[in-house]
Amino acid sequence: MELKTTPFTAIHIALGAKMHEFAGYNMPIQYTSIIEEHLTVCHGVGVFDVSHMGEFWFKGPKALDLLQSITSNNVATLPIGKAQYSCLPNETGGIVDDIVIYHFEPEKYLMVVNAANIEKDWNWVTSHNRIGAEVENASDRMAQLAIQGPKAQEVIQKLTAVNLADIPFYGFVVGEVAGVKQVIISATGYTGAGGFELYFYPEYAQTIWEALFKAGEPEGIKPIGLGARDTLRLEAGFCLYGNDLDDTTSPLEAGLGWITKFAEGKNFTNRAYLEKQKAEGVERKLIHFKMIDRGIPREHYDFVDAEGNIIGHVTSGTVSPTLKVGIGMGYVKTAYAKLDTEIYIDVRGRKLKAVVAKPPFRV
Repeated sequence: MELKTTPFTAIHIALGAKMHEFAGYNMPIQYTSIIEEHLTVCHGVGVFDVSHMGEFWFKGPKALDLLQSITSNNVATLPIGKAQYSCLPNETGGIVDDIVIYHFEPEKYLMVVNAANIEKDWNWVTSHNRIGAEVENASDRMAQLAIQGPKAQEVIQKLTAVNLADIPFYGFVVGEVAGVKQVIISATGYTGAGGFELYFYPEYAQTIWEALFKAGEPEGIKPIGLGARDTLRLEAGFCLYGNDLDDTTSPLEAGLGWITKFAEGKNFTNRAYLEKQKAEGVERKLIHFKMIDRGIPREHYDFVDAEGNIIGHVTSGTVSPTLKVGIGMGYVKTAYAKLDTEIYIDVRGRKLKAVVAKPPFRV
């Protein structure tokens, strides 16, 4: 099957990026090294091509009602100009996808979904749209760059008259960037290092890319691949759908009770089951952990107790480029989920000690 491309694919290849399939797209995994790119974002500014993400518009008088019926968070409380992290619960206690919703106008919202789930999510949205809300899959008509790091604001500010300092975290505006009109400038990101995400029409991709790299030259701006995106989100403690969240993980098990709102009149998918789960408690919980013994925790490795009994499994793991120790996430029996609890990871037959810890894993 031929891989999909983004408006920046030719640029990545020309820059010598190591390319690989991700969610059906030909994406850059790294340009120089994951560690170097990771540290660039932590201390300076880096640019990620995230044009593979999906975008759905919800418009008209029934847009809010549809969103309230399919998402876990309370969209009714979302002000215009703000974004909201949420998820799509399924009928069996799991998660269809984790998403971000932007509120543009009284009857206009944008849902951003994970690249691997675009078709799945679109089918879910349309099959649950029994009230005739106006929905549009705009995924192929939107490009997106994430400019992340402590110097991101400084760089983008050179290209826009919009005062970026006035945009709060998870806020956004629509403005002109590098002479391109109607750019969504969003104070969001997936790195924990600060910055903005820009959404624009694909035909302006090269204009915006070139302007950013010219403006960011004094700040040492660099393109960043998906490898560093993964290590950055792990240090920040952000979940990745397909690893830490999936169709079998409940939002309450995943520590997402804060985006699961049982508001009056909000009868979202499987609400009764999740309310029952909240009242009775969950048998397993998603934890963040830091290695005490030397070793690299990997996805699917077992968590064990002191006696070697299996108590859960790792869903994401790596060596932190910042702390130089193993870190990760995974599900354990609830009794082992408290902060500072010592647990073990079975690494190819070796029982290595770890501790339940709280991110960010960064100095």
